[in-house]
Amino acid sequence: MEPIVIVGGDAAGLSAASKFKREHPERDVVVFEKGEYVSYAACGMPYYIKGAVEEFDDLLQVPPEKLIEDRDIDLRRYHEVVAIDTDAHEVTVDGPDGEFSQPYDQLLIATGARAIEPPFEGMELDGVHTLHSLDSAKAVHDAVRDESPSAVAIVGGGYVGIEMAEAFDAHDVEVHLFEMLPHVLAPFGEMVAEHVEEHLREVGVELHLETAVDGFSGTDGRLDGILAGDERYDVDLALVGVGVAPNAELASEAGIDVGETGAIATDEYGRTSADDVFAAGDCAESRHVVTGAPDYVPLALTANRAGRAIGQTMAGDPTPVGDIAGTAAVKAFDLEAARTGTIDEDEAREAGFDPVSITIKSRSRAHYYPGAEPIHITMVGDRDSNRVLGAAMVGREGVAKRIDTVAAAVHTETTVGELEYFDLSYAPPFSPTWDPVLVAAKVLNGKLD
Repeated sequence: MEPIVIVGGDAAGLSAASKFKREHPERDVVVFEKGEYVSYAACGMPYYIKGAVEEFDDLLQVPPEKLIEDRDIDLRRYHEVVAIDTDAHEVTVDGPDGEFSQPYDQLLIATGARAIEPPFEGMELDGVHTLHSLDSAKAVHDAVRDESPSAVAIVGGGYVGIEMAEAFDAHDVEVHLFEMLPHVLAPFGEMVAEHVEEHLREVGVELHLETAVDGFSGTDGRLDGILAGDERYDVDLALVGVGVAPNAELASEAGIDVGETGAIATDEYGRTSADDVFAAGDCAESRHVVTGAPDYVPLALTANRAGRAIGQTMAGDPTPVGDIAGTAAVKAFDLEAARTGTIDEDEAREAGFDPVSITIKSRSRAHYYPGAEPIHITMVGDRDSNRVLGAAMVGREGVAKRIDTVAAAVHTETTVGELEYFDLSYAPPFSPTWDPVLVAAKVLNGKLD
C-alpha cells in the first residue's frame, strides 16, 4: 500500500501524521516540508522579538529528530511539493537531489498561509519586514538587537500589529502604527477597539487611524521613512502586518476546489473535492458555527484540531474537524481583548438572524478585593431564538479565559436565558458573585424579552 503523504510540516500536518501513526504504526507516513523548521510556535514570535521568550529554540516544539526516531514519521525537510496529480494519486517533489514523483494512498495539503505583501513602493528596501515564518521573526529580532532602531512603523492594526507594538516598545523604540480602517482590531468590534486605542495612546504608541500607507522611502537601498496620509515619517525599521493569504495555489493548480474566501474548500471531515485528498490549517476553509457558512479564520487551535481529526479519518475512523467560532484573544500591553462568535450585527442579519446587542461594564473581582479591574463586554443574541451569537470583551485581567464560557455557549447553541443561569465559579479574588458574563447575559436577556 502506498504511504500517507502530507504536504507541510507544522501544526495541521504533523498533528495528522502523529495521530495516523498512533493508530497504524505499521503504515508509512511521509511529510514533505519545503523549509528548515517544523512544529514551531508561530504565535510566540512577537514575544521572542520582545524578549519575553529568551531563546529562539524555545519556539521549536518537537525536534525533527523526535518526529523521525520516536514517532517513526518519514520527515523530509527542504522538499517542496510542486504539483499534485489527483488522477494518478501522486505528487511531484523538488528536493535537494532534483525532482521526483511520490505516490500516495491518501494526501493531506497543509501548506499554511503567507504574509500579504501589498504593492507598496519600497517594499524591497532593507529594513522593511513582514512577520509570518520563523526566518522572518529571527530577522526582525536581529534587526532590533543589532541595529538599535529609533523609530518603527507598523502597518496594520490587527493581531500582529498590536502585539508587535508592545514588542518594539519594550526596546524603547518610538512606535508608529498605521491602520487604514477607522479602528484597530476590526473583528473585535468598535467597543473593544476604542478601549485598546486609548490604552495604546497612554503607553506612547502613535496611532494613525484611517491613514493609508503609500510606500516607503530609502537611501542607498536602506529604509529611512514611510509615506502615509500625505505625510512622511522618519523611521528606520518597518513591519508590514496587514494579514495573511492561504497557500491554496498548489491545490488550485491540481483542479481542487477553492472557496470564495480564497482558501481550499473542504467538507466537515476536511475532505476536498478530490478523492483521497484532505486540507487543513491556514490553507483551508472551515464552517462557522453561527452562520453555517464557510469561513477563513487561520488560528493555531483550528489547525491542530483539524489535523488530528483528519489523521483519525485517514486511519479509518471518520472524525469531523469541528466548526469554528473565531474565538481569539490578544494582549495589548496591559489590556486583554477577546472575541467569539458573530458580533457584527450586519453579518448576523445576512445569516438570517435578528440580532440584539448590549454593552455592560463590570469588574474582574469582587469590588472590595484589591486589584479589581473594569471589564467591558458586548454580547449579541438572536431575538427570534434567544440564541447566544457572540461576544467581545476588554479589560486588564480576567478577559482572555472568560471568553471561553461564551464560546462554549455559542458552540452548543445555548440561549441567552440559559447562559444567564450558568453555575460559574465565584471567589472574591477571581470574580464578583455575579460573573461579568452572567451580568451581560442577564441584561441582554432582558432586552431580548
